[in-house]
Amino acid sequence: MEYSFKAVLFDFDGVVVDTESQYTIFWDEINEKYLPEVENLALKLKGNTLVEVFEKYFPNNETRAKIKKELNEFQSTMTYPYIPGVAEFVKKLRNAGVKTAVATSSDRDKMSFVYKACPEIRNMFDSILTAEDYKESKPSPDCYITAAKHFGFSSKECIVVEDSVNGLMSAAASGSMVIGLTTSNPEEVVKKYSDVVIPNFSSFGPEDANKVFCSTFCNK
Repeated sequence: MEYSFKAVLFDFDGVVVDTESQYTIFWDEINEKYLPEVENLALKLKGNTLVEVFEKYFPNNETRAKIKKELNEFQSTMTYPYIPGVAEFVKKLRNAGVKTAVATSSDRDKMSFVYKACPEIRNMFDSILTAEDYKESKPSPDCYITAAKHFGFSSKECIVVEDSVNGLMSAAASGSMVIGLTTSNPEEVVKKYSDVVIPNFSSFGPEDANKVFCSTFCNK
C-alpha cells in the first residue's frame, strides 16, 4: 500500500521500548540522593538530553561524574521490552517504502547498552539519531526537523510518534502530524499536542495513521 506521508520519526523510550518506569525509579533515587529540594525531578527530565540535565540541575563536575557512572551501571542492567505492536508497525512502514528513524534524546553511550540487549534494533529502522546529532533538545523541534532533513523531506511530509510532554511539544512545533502515546502521561495531557492518541500500536497500523494524515495535511 502507498501512503501519503514519506517518513515516520519515533522517539525511543516510551514509544519503541517500555522503559519510562525504569528511568523514573533511577531518577527518583538520584533526586533523593543529590537534589532533595527539587520535587518530581524524574518528570521534569523527560525528553531532555543528559547534557541539559546536568546543565540545569547538577553544576558540580564531581556529582555529574558520579551520576553518569551510576546511570551507565543502571542502563547496563535494564530491560528494553517493546511497546506492543511497534515492531510490526515499523515493518509495515518499511515494506511500503516509508522511511523510519528514531530521534531520541538519549546519547550514544545509552544506545550502546540497548544494542547489546537488543541487537536487532540497529537494523529495525533506516536511521537512529541520538542527542549528539542535534543542537537543541526537546521541547525544541530541532531533533525532528533534523531527522526529516536527514531523509530530504520537510516536516509536513512526516509523522512523529511521541509520549513525553517535552517530546510532544517538540513534535507539534516541528509541523509534523503527531501520534501521541499514553505510555508516560494520561490521555488528557497527550491529546493537547497530538493529532491522534493511542495506548500502543496493537490496534493502530500505518493505514490508520494514513487516514489521520490525509485528514490533517492532504490537499492543504
